[in-house]
Amino acid sequence: MFLLKNNFPSISISLLCCLILLLSNPVYADTKNKPLEVTVEEAILMALENNSAFKIERLKPELRESSERMERSAFDVGLSSSVSTSQDKDDSGSKSTRSDFSFGISKLLLSGGDISLGLSGNRGGGVASDNNYSARISLTLSQPIFKGAGYSVNLAGLRKAQLSTKSSIYELQAYAETLISQVETACWDYSLAVRQLTIYVESLNLAQRQLDETRTMIDVGKLAEIELIASEAEVASRNEALINARSNIEKTRIKLLRLLNPPNVDFIKQSIVIKNEFIVPEFDVGEMDSHIDIALHNRPDLNQAELQLQRNELDVLTTKNGLLPNMKFFVTLGMTGYADSFNQSIGDIGNSGNDMQVGIQYTQDIGNRDSRERHRQSLISQEQSREAMNNLEQLAKMDVSVAWIELNRTTEQIVATAASRKLQEAKLRAETEKYRVGKSTSLLVAQAQRDLLASKISEIQAVANCRKAVVYLLRHEGVLLTRYGFSLANGEVIKPNMTPDE
Repeated sequence: MFLLKNNFPSISISLLCCLILLLSNPVYADTKNKPLEVTVEEAILMALENNSAFKIERLKPELRESSERMERSAFDVGLSSSVSTSQDKDDSGSKSTRSDFSFGISKLLLSGGDISLGLSGNRGGGVASDNNYSARISLTLSQPIFKGAGYSVNLAGLRKAQLSTKSSIYELQAYAETLISQVETACWDYSLAVRQLTIYVESLNLAQRQLDETRTMIDVGKLAEIELIASEAEVASRNEALINARSNIEKTRIKLLRLLNPPNVDFIKQSIVIKNEFIVPEFDVGEMDSHIDIALHNRPDLNQAELQLQRNELDVLTTKNGLLPNMKFFVTLGMTGYADSFNQSIGDIGNSGNDMQVGIQYTQDIGNRDSRERHRQSLISQEQSREAMNNLEQLAKMDVSVAWIELNRTTEQIVATAASRKLQEAKLRAETEKYRVGKSTSLLVAQAQRDLLASKISEIQAVANCRKAVVYLLRHEGVLLTRYGFSLANGEVIKPNMTPDE
């Protein structure tokens, strides 16, 4: 176990960005706009609030919750009513009129059955000619005995909807962590591009001074005129590198601002300043196994796979129940009243007649092939999900292992590139002194300058790679959100109370 230290010399970011604004092509930079000054943490928060693609993803949990509420509605109380009237005419020409109404309340039970209470009445019918009104109240209970019976079967749809809602949160977490990773990586790429431009400017100035010195030495007769070619070529090469560096800054700036999508600004023209120091991060690398354990508990894709296994178990349960015979028990209790008026007929309920109906209803498809194939498919899907889970666990271990190795490599590269840069500085000083006393050539000095330039670029590249390697490892562990103190609830991003120490 070892700790990365802040041992890279920091450079004033404000001065560097001012330099960029002076040197950058005015076609790209909009000097009228004040630069957007943000830290990496502020940039991440801005992206989570404004990134267009992430706004789309944040709506998915709400859609899943809507589906969950739809599943719950199956157990809501239902109301029904009807009113009708009819008229008959017999052979003698006499007419009779009949009016009917009904009102009912019903509810699906968690056990799979249903219960209903109904009130109905009519005018024009009765057992005697003077009883023209009748009213009836009935209570009906129906309960499946095999197929469709039981709480676990009838709540399966609701439980699957709940699992889908929970899965959408993990899906949103995965997208959020990917976005955070992209934003932080883009921030360090932009900071790297800024520092690369500074190094190329210094390199160009050094090459120009060497060219001026060569011309002076030629004028006084210390060098042959042919030595001028190597110095001029080096200046031209540094100009070419400077052009590429400016272009790289603009491209990384646009990519970063596209991710942040700051409101009310044109991200194509908006300038930006990253306020964080470009230094080696303090991060406890630790042991590989500990990072793997964290990933196995926190990665959203693994948690989604676990929820998919639970959904498959519910499918197996319901399709297995579908193989049973469809047999229902039902009972209906009713009471009827007759009178000369509707109010009196209601009061007469229970006096004129009572009835009860009890029975069993049975249906069964011959062969039951549809239910058998559905159950077989659910078993296959369950096996697929188990294998997918095993595969994802292997991928998680591989991702974390590779990220851990890369972080250690970039850490060691920082030390190695710093040492190389110091040696190249000494080499250039020695070669320059030899050149001034006539023991070297402008070509060798130019080569030493290029070697020093490459070593400086490698040194800051190593720091950027280290910072991005930390992000890479944390993303594959599934803890980028918690690292910055964010949390997700119902598709909303809960802002952190504090930012992590740098």
